[in-house]
Amino acid sequence: MPVLPSLTQEIKRKTKVAFSTLGCKLNFSETSTIARNFDTDIFQTVRFHQSADIYVINTCSVTENAEKKLTGLVRKSVRSNPKAKIIVTGCFAQLQPQKVSEIEGVDLVVGAEKKFRLHQLVTNLSKNHHPEIHACEIDQVSTFKKSFSIAERTRAFLKIQDGCDYQCSFCTIPKARGKSRSDSIDNILQNIKYLKNRQVNEIVLTGVNIGDYGRINPQSKKREYSFFDLLKAIDSLSHCPRIRISSIEPNLLNDQIIDLVQASPYFVPHFHIPLQSGSDHVLKLMRRRYNTTLYAKRIEKIKKSMPDACVGVDVIVGFYGETDQEFEKTIDFINQLDISYLHVFTYSERPNTKAMDFELPAVPLEIRKQRRKSLAKLSDEKKIRFYQTQFNKTKTVLFESQNKEGYLTGYTENYLKVRTPWNPQLANQLVACKPIKIDDQDFIRAEF
Repeated sequence: MPVLPSLTQEIKRKTKVAFSTLGCKLNFSETSTIARNFDTDIFQTVRFHQSADIYVINTCSVTENAEKKLTGLVRKSVRSNPKAKIIVTGCFAQLQPQKVSEIEGVDLVVGAEKKFRLHQLVTNLSKNHHPEIHACEIDQVSTFKKSFSIAERTRAFLKIQDGCDYQCSFCTIPKARGKSRSDSIDNILQNIKYLKNRQVNEIVLTGVNIGDYGRINPQSKKREYSFFDLLKAIDSLSHCPRIRISSIEPNLLNDQIIDLVQASPYFVPHFHIPLQSGSDHVLKLMRRRYNTTLYAKRIEKIKKSMPDACVGVDVIVGFYGETDQEFEKTIDFINQLDISYLHVFTYSERPNTKAMDFELPAVPLEIRKQRRKSLAKLSDEKKIRFYQTQFNKTKTVLFESQNKEGYLTGYTENYLKVRTPWNPQLANQLVACKPIKIDDQDFIRAEF
């Protein structure tokens, strides 16, 4: 009678791989896609804080703080498993591959062209003192790679556009991601249907400059579609999760888009519109494509069409030319706007940007920090006022699926952050509620 192999002999140990993402929603969608490319018969995905055989870090290049976070994550990975292979990809890896390779512990640096082939590159990767670098000139990156996140069923980030043709003087993204290019409308609709079938109840449309959507071939000047064309196509679907538009440039957010969102059963009343400065002088130095007059008109149109709409705003403090007087213009301008919250960034000098050529004095770091605190305080005030306007109005919250210290959290259609005691029956569900107060953690408490 033949001897059967033991169960332990039959099971081959899978290679454990962990992923961490720095930066924006677009990075999260791409990390999720990169992770799905790893064959589950060979690899097992684990949490980043756990011991793994391979650690993959998807980087950001927007601020110096992102660089520091990368170094910290590499060190954390080495502590978790000194023998692990550490891979760094994303925007910072594309911009400064040599600098990344010099971080102790890094084994592989992968730029924009090959980041979706990580699962192939790790096959023969060895642990050594001479990291491999797979980088290219950004002009060689010319194709759109579809991405979406489905790790958490509640919400998905769907990439519709990549790259940027703008040349803002503070920004490295065009050099990290290349020219503006987009997915086709047909592909995006298919992805939405796929995510809907996977019980995803909210999809966030994301990209580098989504308002610039429509150029399928980045080498051509021809634009096949507009962002409005895409929104109309999504709105015409017979069944669709609720759709949230991520950050969109004010000069690309027109009345057609606002009116469609207002009338649509799918698109939620939430806009995130970068401002960066309330000073027209500073906006010009930043090479932004709008002024404060246009920006104010966009906010006015949104709030007139949708009084309960949530409007988030990005602001950069401490840029060249931002004197005390120019910063006060930003404070005054934001105070006049009917907005809901701010994302405040402290300007950090980035190599190979136009701003580095300015013959202007730099704003001292301590003043940058003070200005950031001032705007953070203003953001808190704006958010509380907005929340208070929503009390006792019927909203729909989409709860997440995680138990967070005995609570379930989620967001309403207009981005109110709701918290309620843990109830597994509410997880990943759209639930009608009435906000009634703000708790001590700045969450909304609601009646159901």
